[in-house]
Amino acid sequence: MTDPFNGWTPEALGDQGEVLPVVTAPDAVLSRPGPEVDPSDPKVVRLAADLLATMRVSPGCVGLAAPQVGVSAQVFVVDVTGHPKAASVHGAFALCNAKVVEATRWRPGREGCMSVPDLTGDVKRAARVVVEAVLPGTAEPVRLTTDAFEARALQHEIDHCAGLLFLDRVAGAHALHQRKVYL
Repeated sequence: MTDPFNGWTPEALGDQGEVLPVVTAPDAVLSRPGPEVDPSDPKVVRLAADLLATMRVSPGCVGLAAPQVGVSAQVFVVDVTGHPKAASVHGAFALCNAKVVEATRWRPGREGCMSVPDLTGDVKRAARVVVEAVLPGTAEPVRLTTDAFEARALQHEIDHCAGLLFLDRVAGAHALHQRKVYL
C-alpha cells in the first residue's frame, strides 16, 4: 500500500509546534462538535504542529484532537508507530475534516484518553476503516485505508472532533476500568 501522506507532517511545512495543556472531562469543549476548518489556513497548520508536539511529549499517547487542547475544530494527529497493537502504520500525520466512509469488522477493545486520565473503557469499533480527509497546509484530499489499532485510533480522534469521548461509546459502567498506574 502506498503512503497517502508521502511523508507529510507539520514539520515538513517548517512548523515545529508548541506543547499545549490538555483539557480533561468535563470541560465543555470536549462535548461540542467542532466545525470543519479551512486546511489551508496557517492557523490550522500551526494547530496541527502544536497537536503533534503535545502528543509526542505525552507518554503512551497515539493521537490527539483539537478539542483536547481547548480548540473546537476538526483537526487531529495520530502516530501508532512502535505500538505493540499496531498492524498498519502510516507514521505521524494530521488530518482535517475527517470522515469514516467505510467501516467493517467490528471488535471490542480497551481505550484510554488523555482527557479522561483515570479511566479506560471497552469500546466496540471497526477493525478496518476507510477515512477521507484533507491534509493541513496543502488542502490535499486523502483517502486512508487502515486496520487494527490505527483504525481504532482514527475513530477515537474523529469522535473527539464530533464532541464524543470513549465514555459515550462504552456499553455501561461494567465496561469502565480504573486506569493502572505504573511507577
